[in-house]
Amino acid sequence: MCNYCGCREFPVIGRLSQEHWDIRECAGALRRAIHEGRHDAAETLLDELLARLVPHTATEESELFAELRAEGSLADEVERLCAEHADIHGVLGTIDRATPDWPAVLKALDRLHQHIDHEEHGLFPAAVIMLPLTAWDRITPEQSSAGLP
Repeated sequence: MCNYCGCREFPVIGRLSQEHWDIRECAGALRRAIHEGRHDAAETLLDELLARLVPHTATEESELFAELRAEGSLADEVERLCAEHADIHGVLGTIDRATPDWPAVLKALDRLHQHIDHEEHGLFPAAVIMLPLTAWDRITPEQSSAGLP
């Protein structure tokens, strides 16, 4: 996770970044369980990952991504990231529990890792630059624009 641009000072990005950290931790535990052949633990961790991931991506898409889409400059990148959400969810959310395809899960975890990197080091810093303060006010109603960097 980046610590250089100050984008985490924006409450929405700070919250999403913390969720990214939690998602990565859970994904790492899932990866280890799969590699170690602990498949019962892997199934539990997959459920935990989905419980974190699904609401996280819903928040990204309905708040930050919606504002970026409306602003327009990063709309293509937002669409690409939404497609990645759908792809990752499509794999992780449809694993057959009777005969799990663990290699497919591992590939989806690789894509998830790259996806988070793109958001943390590309989209989030760019959003700080591209979105007007009124957009931040809409997605952070408890903050006034005077309190943002």
